[in-house]
Amino acid sequence: MLRRRQRAPGERPHYIAMIGVLVLIGLLAAAGSTLESADPVPREAPAPPEAEGELEGATLTLALGEEPASLDPAFAVDRAAANVVGNLFDPLVRLGPELEPEPALAREWRVSEDGLTVTFLLRPEARWSNGEPVVASDFVAAWLRVLSPELESPHASRLHGIRGAAAYSRCTERCDELEEAVGVRARGDHRLVVRLTVPQPWFVRLTALPPFLPVHARTVSRHGEDWATPGTIVTNGPFVLGGRTESAVSLVRNPRFRAAARVSLARVEAVVIPDGRARVQAFDQGTVLALDGSPLPEPDLPGLRERLEFEAYPSLQATTFAFNLAGITDVRQRRAMSLAVDREALVENETGGGEAPATRFLPEGMPYEGRSAPDSPWAPEGRDLEAARAELEAAGAVKRRVTLLHVDDPDSRAVALGLAAAWEELGLETVVRSQPAESFLDFEGPLSRDSVDLYQQDLDPWIPDPWPTLALWSCAAASNKANFCSAAYDGVLAEARAAESTLVRSHLYARAEELLTGEGGALPLLPVYRPTYTTLESLQVQDTFAVNPLGQIDLSAVALD
Repeated sequence: MLRRRQRAPGERPHYIAMIGVLVLIGLLAAAGSTLESADPVPREAPAPPEAEGELEGATLTLALGEEPASLDPAFAVDRAAANVVGNLFDPLVRLGPELEPEPALAREWRVSEDGLTVTFLLRPEARWSNGEPVVASDFVAAWLRVLSPELESPHASRLHGIRGAAAYSRCTERCDELEEAVGVRARGDHRLVVRLTVPQPWFVRLTALPPFLPVHARTVSRHGEDWATPGTIVTNGPFVLGGRTESAVSLVRNPRFRAAARVSLARVEAVVIPDGRARVQAFDQGTVLALDGSPLPEPDLPGLRERLEFEAYPSLQATTFAFNLAGITDVRQRRAMSLAVDREALVENETGGGEAPATRFLPEGMPYEGRSAPDSPWAPEGRDLEAARAELEAAGAVKRRVTLLHVDDPDSRAVALGLAAAWEELGLETVVRSQPAESFLDFEGPLSRDSVDLYQQDLDPWIPDPWPTLALWSCAAASNKANFCSAAYDGVLAEARAAESTLVRSHLYARAEELLTGEGGALPLLPVYRPTYTTLESLQVQDTFAVNPLGQIDLSAVALD
């Protein structure tokens, strides 16, 4: 059985090149715009600490699938850490159930007509847990800290869409000068102005992720590596850190949070339980009221799905196999091979980790404003052998012996063998090969005609917008090794990046996906399945507990009935 591990937002897959997107962004030239200015708003004196006492409200007990590696936003790379810091700190925006940006510490934001300048207007009532006001310069200091070459944050590249950020984070000399050139400025206490390298419609959404969170600069400076520990850490989110051990994290409602009156929970007691079956047992025994969406035990999933407490949430992850168009040249053969795959049976009988059939390129959780993402007619949930045979018969050039390359692990091999069995019913012979994850397709340029005919392509985008994932198939993308290059496709992506209207942009995203996997699309890839976040949730919290497609859990929205 497969145990497809769900990666944390921001964790880099070994063999999928979101690097291609970063290269594309870095290569595009863009003109800047003048930073806005604002009169400074005087800081208010810190409020006196409130009297200690028993907080009113309920306690949520939550099981985490792994120990948070760090509570420093600059190093919160695993999903458990991202969820804890996401509730300790207040971001500029929060992402809703469908990844729509919602005002958080920023009450509103404005994007310039050329898309190169984003201005966030901060709430003047925002406070750190020590009573000091949260101001725009706190964000400037936090972002420059993440980019600092001395810190070596694994998140630094996430900020490279900001003008001058990449040069500063990679500097070896003139670093002070390059730091000054980074395009983020505080214009007064409550206005944060960001200048981008190119228009990035997704940038506002990015500010909900850990590396964009503010930190209390004086606390970091005073305590160094130990600043994010109980009794020392200063936060500005709905919760403060009550305590932490290797196996547990305690969060306490922050009375100085700007929206504390809307936070129902008094405490969150999170216990680390790595074993999936042990997490289920803890839930059944009443030790915890909810699980965090880490993978559940595969043999138990059929029974768990029948329970009222079971929930499965879409993610941004997906597993596809890309065709080498120099080897399988006829789109009708590619259609036939995709139609022959019974995705529903594959996820029920082979993967067994709560996955769902993938019927399009973009993962289901990817946000599409104003419309639904289009399903591919060539990727049904169940196979259509009759249509597959018809397409293969109509193909002008059929390659009867194909080679498939998968990542060298038992999980991926099980999927590869399932595909080979499906294509055997079309009279195709499949040679299954593997390559270690660390060196998977580790070369420049597209595949040769005599190379493999299909290769595994796992998607785990950290940018919650379709454009960067769709850009993996642009002609210039380093990750595009399939000999697919379409001027029409690249043109649609360019229009989408420049579009001011979210509805227009969504229409263009749909058009791009149609060029890939639609009725008349080139079909350079074969969607297979998509992982989900599977949880058990007590009926007491089920109406308010949710995991969004990035794996985030907003504990400030949870209430116990």
